[in-house]
Amino acid sequence: MAPSGAVRHATGAQPGRAGGSTRAVTRTLSDDPLGGTVRRTVLPSGLRVLTEAIPAMRSVSFGIWVSVGSRDETGPQAGAAHFLEHLLFKGTHKRTALDISSGIEAVGGETNAFTTKEYTCYYARVLDEDLPLAIDVMCDAVADSLLEPADVEIERGVILEEIAMHDDEPGDEVHDLFARAVYGDHPLGRLISGTEETVTPMTRRQIHGFYRRHYTPAQIVVAAAGNLDHAAVVKLVRQALAGTPLDTDPATPAPHRPATPAVRVKPATTLVEQKETEQAHVILGCPGIDRVDERRFALGVLNNVLGGGMSSRLFQEIRERRGLAYSVYSYASQYADSGLFAVYAGCAPGKVDEVLKLTRAELARVAADGLTEAEVARGKGMSKGSFVLGLEDTGSRMSRLAKGELLYGDLIPVDELLAQVDAVTVDDVNTLAAELLARPMSLAVVGPFGDRDFTS
Repeated sequence: MAPSGAVRHATGAQPGRAGGSTRAVTRTLSDDPLGGTVRRTVLPSGLRVLTEAIPAMRSVSFGIWVSVGSRDETGPQAGAAHFLEHLLFKGTHKRTALDISSGIEAVGGETNAFTTKEYTCYYARVLDEDLPLAIDVMCDAVADSLLEPADVEIERGVILEEIAMHDDEPGDEVHDLFARAVYGDHPLGRLISGTEETVTPMTRRQIHGFYRRHYTPAQIVVAAAGNLDHAAVVKLVRQALAGTPLDTDPATPAPHRPATPAVRVKPATTLVEQKETEQAHVILGCPGIDRVDERRFALGVLNNVLGGGMSSRLFQEIRERRGLAYSVYSYASQYADSGLFAVYAGCAPGKVDEVLKLTRAELARVAADGLTEAEVARGKGMSKGSFVLGLEDTGSRMSRLAKGELLYGDLIPVDELLAQVDAVTVDDVNTLAAELLARPMSLAVVGPFGDRDFTS
């Protein structure tokens, strides 16, 4: 299936139980001129429901987000979160797998799910009139899956094929290789899907235990955006979850991030995966910043200018001026307590040395000399434009609600976010660049290089 300022709560209500209340607590988070009216309800169980009412839309996106991902697995469990994601669509006490898929497709809707390192999402997009159906189907699937032994075996085969398919995509594989170069054996360095060695022996009992340990009300955020009524959504969610394991009162509030091993970044490492590919895939990068670091807006600007588009320094130098690579870009990944900053390039094997040399030189140049005022202005414009344009559909708005609550404990209004980008200065960006880009760089390479030593 398809595959991230200070933390604050605008409502004053914390994740988890509604202040010990036996009734739901609802607050309006914002009535944003650049968005719809956002409301948040904490159910007595601790489960949180957020909606954004957008009357001009005729569709609704509905998602169930769980604060568990691959970083919450032990070594032998690697792949459990992703395995479970597959299984929750296979049938409940009320519905077969076909009932789940056909029920939504019969009204022209769509469903899907994805697992990341820190959360899992199940979502549907339907016409506004079909939202009650989507809520009932999705809540049933997530809360009351049977995990039948026969389905476990079927999906095991599907996941092993997915892992094999991933191994045939070197452009994807190099990103996982780079994460391993930086994080080593830490869960952030592992494959989200797990490996053949961990998925093959995984039992139904292990997966079910993972399900019931992590899929608890206080760890779940329900989000919906589109033409909807908040009170009606809350009522439908409560009805759909009644009598299920998610209709229970939690013993303790949800932590902002489940306890996992502390991140210990490895020294700069080079990893090479030998593959007889027509193109070499390389990633050069270093540890970055976590997602609540106040410098994240400056990082977004820096990333845009370095490798965030066709006008970026790396694209212009490596592709446009020299024609050395078809694809070259930089990116930042941010987690609860860590992050990555890296540059990817795909090029002919014989051009790898020159591409790496130019990349290192450009990173060193920016670290030493910084960006110009004009470049920073362009990078800020890119950040603001991509953010606002990314909110043009109900799916992205639903995701914004859930991520704000699940990952940040807050929903920052759109205009406030844009103001924070506007507040980034040239000094902010260049101070970050000097510190970040001077860090020791790890390298991941996938291509036909045998046992060649890239460290020299």
